[in-house]
Amino acid sequence: MTNQSIKDSVGYTLAQVCKLHRQRADNLLNTIGLHVGQEMFLTELWRKDGISQTELAEQLSLQPATVTNSLRRMEREDIVERHDDSDDQRVSRVYLTGKGRGLEGPVEEKWGQLESEAFAGFSLEERVLLRRLLLQVYQNLAGHP
Repeated sequence: MTNQSIKDSVGYTLAQVCKLHRQRADNLLNTIGLHVGQEMFLTELWRKDGISQTELAEQLSLQPATVTNSLRRMEREDIVERHDDSDDQRVSRVYLTGKGRGLEGPVEEKWGQLESEAFAGFSLEERVLLRRLLLQVYQNLAGHP
C-alpha cells in the first residue's frame, strides 16, 4: 500500500474518526469532572457494583495495571472505593461512592450529546447499519492478537 492509498483507506478514516470521537468525549466528560475512559468503568459498575478488579479488567479488555492506575485516580476523585473481598483477601472489589452513583445521569446526558453530534444527519436505519458494520469489524479484529 502506498502512502496515498493508506490515507484513502477505510481503516485510516476510522482511526481519524476514533481520535476525534475520543477528543470530543473528553471535552464533554471534563464538564462533569470526568476524564475519557472513566465512563467505561462507571458503566460496568452501574451494572454490577462490587465487581472485582480482575473482572473489571476482563470486561473492559484492559491490562490489570491500567485498571489499577485508573481506579487510583477515581478513588482520589471520590468516585469509587476499593475494599478487600471478605472471603478472599487477594481479591479487591470496586464500589461506587455516592458521587459515582450520582454521575450516571450526567454521563448518559453527555454520551447522548456526543451521539447526537456524531450522527447528525444519519437516519435510524443508517445508524443501525453502521453499528452492525462496526461490530463486524470488531469481531474480525478481536480474533487476532
